[in-house]
Amino acid sequence: LATLPGLFATPESGEILSDARRAALMADAERLVAAMREARQAEGKALRTVIAARIDEIERLAGQARELAEARAARDGALLRERVEALIGAGAPVDEARLAQELALIAVRIDVTEELDRLQAHVAAARALMAAEGPVGRKFDFLAQEFNREANTLCSKASSTELTAAGLELKSVIDQLREQIQNVE
Repeated sequence: LATLPGLFATPESGEILSDARRAALMADAERLVAAMREARQAEGKALRTVIAARIDEIERLAGQARELAEARAARDGALLRERVEALIGAGAPVDEARLAQELALIAVRIDVTEELDRLQAHVAAARALMAAEGPVGRKFDFLAQEFNREANTLCSKASSTELTAAGLELKSVIDQLREQIQNVE
C-alpha cells in the first residue's frame, strides 16, 4: 500500500506520512495482513473443493463417453458389416484391399479412444496439481486448455448424438473449471 501514488502524499500537498501516522498504520498492519491471509486461505479451501468437484465430474463424463463410444462402435460395426455384406451379396464388384483400406480409414476417423485416454491422463495431472505445493495456476490453466482440446476433438469425431451430448457437457464442465482456475495463484 505504501507504494501506491497519492495514498500517503499528494503532489499538491507534498505531505508525507508523519511518524505518528506511520506508527498508527503499522500498528494495524499486522492484524490486517493476518486477516487478509486468513481470507485467502479460506477462499483457497473453498476453491479447492469446487475445482476437485469439477475434476471428478470431468472424470465421470469421460467414463460415460467411453461407454457410449464402445456401444456406438459395436452398433455401427454391425451395421456397417450388414451393409457391406448386402453390397457384396448383390453382386457388386468389390476390391477386397480397397474395402479393407476404406473400413480402416472409417475406424480411425471415428475412434475416440485416444482422446478419452488423454482426458484420463489430464484428470490424473489435475489431481497431482491439486496436491502440489506452491503456485499452480499457470499449469492448471494450460491443463484446462488441454482438457478443452480433447473435448473438442471428441465432439468432432462423435458421429452420434449421445456421444456429442456427452462431449458438449464435458466442454461445459471444463469451462466451469477454467473459470475457477482463473482465481488460482
